[in-house]
Amino acid sequence: MEIDFEAITEYQRYKLMASLIVPRPIALVTTLGADGTVNAAPFSMFNMLGEEPPIVMLSVNRLADGALKDTAVNIAREREFVVHLADEPIAQKMHRCGERFAPNVSELEEVGFTALVSTRVKPPRIAEAPVAFECELWETLQTSSRHIFIGKVLMLHARDELIDPESWRVRLQHYFPVGRFGASDYVTTRDRFEL
Repeated sequence: MEIDFEAITEYQRYKLMASLIVPRPIALVTTLGADGTVNAAPFSMFNMLGEEPPIVMLSVNRLADGALKDTAVNIAREREFVVHLADEPIAQKMHRCGERFAPNVSELEEVGFTALVSTRVKPPRIAEAPVAFECELWETLQTSSRHIFIGKVLMLHARDELIDPESWRVRLQHYFPVGRFGASDYVTTRDRFEL
């Protein structure tokens, strides 16, 4: 089967790409609204791009009416954000953060997450998340359908048992992130093997 991407719609391309390029890590991103409201939203078009400089990529699509999502508006204005990685214990709350709330409503309060003060950026981090990367905006790319934010990681916060400070290795026996599969499906990372 061959599919010419120029001959199908944007939505058809999205459905195919988002269901084939899997599993995708989920960035649960906190930002600050203009009035100080803490916004939290999950994005599965996310990944690391390199370690020098330490940069991550977050792709935020536009809403159906063409407007920007709160996360994109906030990052563009404040130039700071915190990326959390979701694991099994917080998966349900992470998913609920993706619901549409008014800009002056904090998803953290609505779903029951606890905000902690960040070290180098203004947006708070989520206490329940296993990992949090404090980021400053490095660069922005724009397409007709989305804003792509490149963030420079300034600080890493991790659960105490997660990282071995001598070997700089993640203790994988304590880390069970979830990933996005196609449509509304998520996957766990418990079925592991070595090569």
